[in-house]
Amino acid sequence: MVTFNQLISHGRKKRKIKHPKVALINSPQRKGVCVKVTTTSPKKPNSAVRKICRVRLNDGVTITAAIPGHGHNLQKHSVVLIRGGRVRDLPGVRYKLIRGKYDLDTTENVKRTQGRSK
Repeated sequence: MVTFNQLISHGRKKRKIKHPKVALINSPQRKGVCVKVTTTSPKKPNSAVRKICRVRLNDGVTITAAIPGHGHNLQKHSVVLIRGGRVRDLPGVRYKLIRGKYDLDTTENVKRTQGRSK
């Protein structure tokens, strides 16, 4: 246990808060370039083939992002926009791509007549 004299000389240290979205500090979205486009399988109770891609952001950070929706046209060197939002059954995937921006098109079978969020 810390003594009174130790508190006077050193004081208490503030505990650093870990940010859950390290790549999105001070920004709601970030622009990046696809390094690798691949698929993966989810955690235990679920079974599927989820589409993911590795994205190198403009500040050099490389993150893993999920590709939402059915089908995509992404390949290596595609420019994308990421947002926060983790995929619960994919460990380490804490970001999603935004459809309809830069090189990631909206899919024809999901295209809406009126504008909606995401």
